[in-house]
Amino acid sequence: MVKFSNPVPLQKSILYFFLFTLVVFSVLSCSSQKDTFTNRLYHNTTARFNAYYYADAKIMELEDKIKEKYQEDYSQVLPVFYPIDSSTIEANEELLKEAREMASKAIDWHKISKWVDPSYFLIGKVDYYQGQFDEARNTFKYLNVNSKQDAVRHRSLIQLLRSFIDLDQFEDANFVIDYLSKEAGISRENKKFLYKTLAYYYEKRGEEDLIVPSIFKALEFSNDNAEISRMHFMLGQLYQKAGLDAFAYEYYQKALTGSPSYERTFFAQLYSQQVAELEKSKDLKRVRDYYDDLYEDNKNVDFRDVILFEKGRFEKKQGNLDDAIRLYSLAVKEPGENERQKGYIYQELADVFLHEKENFLKTKYYLDSALKGFKETDRNYAELASRKEIFDQYAKNYELLTRNDSLIRLSRLSPEEQEKYVSDFLEKEEERLILEAQAAEKKENTSIFENLLAFGGAGGSASSTFYWDNPTAIQRGALEFNRVWGSRPLTDNWRRSNRSFQADESTESSRPQLAELEETAEDSLASAQIATLPDKASLLSQIPNEPETREMMEAEMEEAYFNLGKLLYFDLKQAEKAIGYLEKLIQEYPDTPKKPEAYYTLYLASQELNTNPEKYAQLLNVEFPDSQFTKSINNPDQVSGSQANFESGENYKEAYGYFQNREYVTARNIVRETLNRYPLTKNTDRLLLLDIMISGKLESLDLYKERLQGYLQQARDEKLLAFAKDLLSAVSEEDEAAMETETDENDQEALAAQEQPIDPADAASESPYKENSGQTHIFILPMDQDLAESSGDLTAALEKFHAENFANERLRTGTIAISRETSILIISPFPNAERSLMYKETFLNSFNKDSLSEEIKNSSFVISIENFQQLNKRKDIAEYRSFYEKAY
Repeated sequence: MVKFSNPVPLQKSILYFFLFTLVVFSVLSCSSQKDTFTNRLYHNTTARFNAYYYADAKIMELEDKIKEKYQEDYSQVLPVFYPIDSSTIEANEELLKEAREMASKAIDWHKISKWVDPSYFLIGKVDYYQGQFDEARNTFKYLNVNSKQDAVRHRSLIQLLRSFIDLDQFEDANFVIDYLSKEAGISRENKKFLYKTLAYYYEKRGEEDLIVPSIFKALEFSNDNAEISRMHFMLGQLYQKAGLDAFAYEYYQKALTGSPSYERTFFAQLYSQQVAELEKSKDLKRVRDYYDDLYEDNKNVDFRDVILFEKGRFEKKQGNLDDAIRLYSLAVKEPGENERQKGYIYQELADVFLHEKENFLKTKYYLDSALKGFKETDRNYAELASRKEIFDQYAKNYELLTRNDSLIRLSRLSPEEQEKYVSDFLEKEEERLILEAQAAEKKENTSIFENLLAFGGAGGSASSTFYWDNPTAIQRGALEFNRVWGSRPLTDNWRRSNRSFQADESTESSRPQLAELEETAEDSLASAQIATLPDKASLLSQIPNEPETREMMEAEMEEAYFNLGKLLYFDLKQAEKAIGYLEKLIQEYPDTPKKPEAYYTLYLASQELNTNPEKYAQLLNVEFPDSQFTKSINNPDQVSGSQANFESGENYKEAYGYFQNREYVTARNIVRETLNRYPLTKNTDRLLLLDIMISGKLESLDLYKERLQGYLQQARDEKLLAFAKDLLSAVSEEDEAAMETETDENDQEALAAQEQPIDPADAASESPYKENSGQTHIFILPMDQDLAESSGDLTAALEKFHAENFANERLRTGTIAISRETSILIISPFPNAERSLMYKETFLNSFNKDSLSEEIKNSSFVISIENFQQLNKRKDIAEYRSFYEKAY
């Protein structure tokens, strides 16, 4: 017998045999075509744990990033699915590219495996996330028809349903829902996804009462604790919104289980206490202590702005408005990463100062701050932006009026009196600043909401000897430095006396204005800082001692009084305040060319308040019998609104055609008949200017020039004004003989250069509007005053229409006055031009209401946020429509 000196152990023999068998198995199984047991086993295994696994992992990684990047807005009902942000998709294109490559390899390399159809599904999801909806839907439809795996078919149909809902294609969505309702054998995972998608369907349609049962069904099939917690929180919000506080409390409490994020935990506790006790409690001290305890808890440092805001809302409900404002003001000073929350706080402050305080200046600045907290895609952005434009105009005119009035009053003093006034003012200001610094020293920590010390023993006590702990010493030092060295910017080598001219110029522009320093109104949001004073010379230099400067400032004040009167009446609905400004205009500037329109606005405001409107009607008839405003008052049965705008526009085009053909008498007859029948429309200024041009052909040169000069004092449209100035300059140096021989040619040349402003049918060559199809858009429906007065019924009909067709958009409606005779109904927001145009098409085809004629419906248009701000400023719908017809 032959014996081996080193026999192989039995265990190693088995291992070698296994490895040999595996190698042979691998070689025999490499074919992707042979449908044998070993082939299927090999391809199923390698497809699942290689290509398909990695493709699925990449898509799950992207979905995790979508969750991470989305900032939940707990002040609104949470969305069923995390919204897909295009910037997140763009930043993770590589993930999708890799997912597509891996899924394609699973299909190409393992054709006989059972992971081919799931890989096709992943490719469909990649297309879906990349916004290639047609390709994605084709894939899902293919799988529904051809796949033998029910789980894949069902998941494809559910994903197809979600894509239809995304694009508001509800008829297609209804078909898929009906099809799925007849399917048997849907897996638990797919049922969960199906019921969440149904909840999304009702969310998009605005049918909140049907969201709840869909979420309940989804909960039955969910095993993910974090997902369950989020759905419970949504149920709590929906029940709270419906006024079912007991149910809301129950589901807010359930949302606390399942390891939710601390942010959701905080809001669940806060809202559960609100619905259970706070809103109904008569023990006000206990409620306030609850908010105080929340604020004091170090775990809630990141939510202190929310706590202060909610406590402010509670105080407002108790009628403690000043306490509410104080708490809101403290809330916005709290650090926090959630800019949207700051936006809500500023929006609340703006509403308080608008409706409760009627302080329009502060309303403007709070609206500015509120808009910074929101994105253009947020549903309240468009409404805030449109409101802000009105208050911007108010602030501009109010501040100009206040500043000029103060400075002109000072200019009436003698030089000695001016110098004494400025010296006294600086002395009082210095005393005030030191007293404020001393008050800051003595202020005690009476509330946990104010003056929390950053360091235990540090503080600004009166006995403090350390300079930087002593506010009074710091303030005195700053004032002394300012007295010795003047107002200097933070820069190197500040002691040098030979600083450059440019440096002096820059510091001059940063010096406080004298009139602004006189206005020491409280700013509840101003943080404590070291204040400095300007030097006497810089303040004296601001006083307008030259007659030309005073004359210019008086003209600015005249314009400001007029603008404020109109803004307050037409936009802010403050008839009494409007009367005050317009009467002041007439009292201070009795020869103002704006007097006819001022009388007309005073007539309307007095009519609204029932305070003798006939007084202004008589003044118009006596002083301006030929004014369009007088004609409007004397013809109360005139056609107005959209019909008047349309007909006057058509008549204008006809008259303009006769003018071009030199049939001046016919043109004038049409113009004057139109002005008599439709005294005030959007075309009035154009008709008046055309009438003046005709007078240049038929009447004396002096009358022509006089009428042009009067037109320049009254017209508002910038392009028409520019055109009128060109006409005036063309004849200002000519005599009557030259006028007769050359004016035809000159006018034709001027018309050729200025056709856009004088002819509304022409498109603007240099339009103030810009094309931006990717910007947030809004839908506009112009209305006359009669329709605007019944806009409540129209809004109700639109809300029903939106619930049926656009519930997912969360559309909002609002109405503002764009001119005396026209209001506009705003529907917003739409993420881009395409979505807004889709809405317009559906509106024209499907929305029906007796009070809304086809003509009015067809006058609707869409506009970007940026262009809307221009439109709201220029008040010229015809001008925008010329741009719209070309751009859209």
